[in-house]
Amino acid sequence: MIDVGQLKVGMFIHLDLGWMSHPFPLSSFKLSSDEQVLTVRRLGLARVRWNPEKSDLGDADDALALAVAADSGPGELDPGPAGPSEEDLAREARRRELAAQREALLLCERQYNEAATAFRELMDLLPRDPRGSRDQSMALTSAMLDKMLVEGDLNIRLLNEGAGDRSTAHALNVAIISLLLGRAFGLGRDEMMDLGVGALLHDVGKTEVLARLRHRDDSFSAAELQAYQQHVAKGVALAQGMGVSSGALLVVAQHHENADGSGFPQRINMDRMSTGARIVALVNRFDGLCNPLVASKAMTPHEALSLMFAQGRNRFDSTMLNAFIRMMGVYPPGSAVQLTDDRYALVVAVNSSRPLKPRVMVHDASVPREEALMLNLEAQPDLGIRRSLKPQQLPRASLDYLSPRARVAYFFESVPATQPGELRP
Repeated sequence: MIDVGQLKVGMFIHLDLGWMSHPFPLSSFKLSSDEQVLTVRRLGLARVRWNPEKSDLGDADDALALAVAADSGPGELDPGPAGPSEEDLAREARRRELAAQREALLLCERQYNEAATAFRELMDLLPRDPRGSRDQSMALTSAMLDKMLVEGDLNIRLLNEGAGDRSTAHALNVAIISLLLGRAFGLGRDEMMDLGVGALLHDVGKTEVLARLRHRDDSFSAAELQAYQQHVAKGVALAQGMGVSSGALLVVAQHHENADGSGFPQRINMDRMSTGARIVALVNRFDGLCNPLVASKAMTPHEALSLMFAQGRNRFDSTMLNAFIRMMGVYPPGSAVQLTDDRYALVVAVNSSRPLKPRVMVHDASVPREEALMLNLEAQPDLGIRRSLKPQQLPRASLDYLSPRARVAYFFESVPATQPGELRP
């Protein structure tokens, strides 16, 4: 721990704050400018944690850092008279990599859970304080943008089970992926704010529709279908009462319209849809295919993209659909796959700017699942994906080991400066 008054450029620090409580992309990072130091001091913390080993300081401070590191206690390798063996070094490198992987996933899950809590709170606030609910939706969107609108690449990451209730998970999935697609299109911050708020609130009208009619079903009568479709008009009325921006309001009003005019409620075509609405309509459809109300009808992310490309090219803005597929990759996170060396794997993360080489978790019977092999295919030029599989097509042992998610939930993370190619047992 160190007093914030002693912070200086080059220190690697960790902020023990919630994800929405500071403007930095990550909670652990190296201070790179005096402006960052000043920002940390303004957060109201008296002391912060720092890591001397990861810090880059002057000579005198380096000596202090080494002294602190030497006093780190048990658990470090004792080189002994002859130094550590090659096997010891490899084992320690693997331990560190696994710890880094677990920490990165836990960080994503903590951030996702914080965003989910914020969304539920703004929805609970809506009936009694619509304007306050709007302000909270803007705060949540702004917090996500603070982490997204940074230099460098982002990973689209698959989360573990336990993504919360379906309506919250759907709203966050649509908002997060829509914002990532908006980022790929180079939208400005104001446009991104409209997009994010509109995406979070796109289904707000369903709160005023009977629970059994909130999710479209092929068995609906004409009257039931009409009642379901009314969630759009009800959502527009609620959003107007909240006082959301006109851009966000258009997203709520047009998220079920189609590029060819076959959508509802106004049956307008692409030329009359806003940019944000075209993005949300696309992402909303993708998440609906991956996470339907009836789990047995769920498509894999790869199947969903394939169907949207094959059958929906007229339904969506083709430029956006192609960009969406490029961003998510042919095999989005959550896809079960077979590699070109015949091993089975689960796609767990995709670099949004280099999507053809995702990161995968590989089934290896000789490695415990909690230490599962993670491959960055970008670092494996001779290895690729042969085909996508439905979970039930996996061999039983691979199905148990990889545990494909019954419900797909996504988040994002900054891409580290270096990523491991393969962790070998």
